[in-house]
Amino acid sequence: MNAVRKLAILFSLSALLPFASSAKSIEQAYLNACRKSSDVPVPVAVVSPHVSAEAVGTSLTLEFTVDTTGKPVGFSVTSHADRDLESTVVGAVKQWRFKPAQVNGQPVAMKVVLPVQIVDEAQLGTRLAMN
Repeated sequence: MNAVRKLAILFSLSALLPFASSAKSIEQAYLNACRKSSDVPVPVAVVSPHVSAEAVGTSLTLEFTVDTTGKPVGFSVTSHADRDLESTVVGAVKQWRFKPAQVNGQPVAMKVVLPVQIVDEAQLGTRLAMN
């Protein structure tokens, strides 16, 4: 079984285009492309799991809360049925860290809905280069 080297979290490929050439990794490109605002949790560290090649093209949606310390907690998967893949992706996202949302200058817990698409990083680089 071939392993895909990285998981890319993509809202859209075009969102990563401005950052792809300057980023050292797909993770850094994702961090660069994220909205940076005090009213939403902002990822500051992401971890990509290793998944099987059969997972490429799969999408799922995670729901979780970013607590006041920036830790993601309370996970549920709302759009996928493969328990092994769900476990692998949730395990990686549990390692993410966020700058928590703020209200009146104070950190607050906030629910996050994260669409995830599994892509092969090598193919992503080709597609980015072609766009």
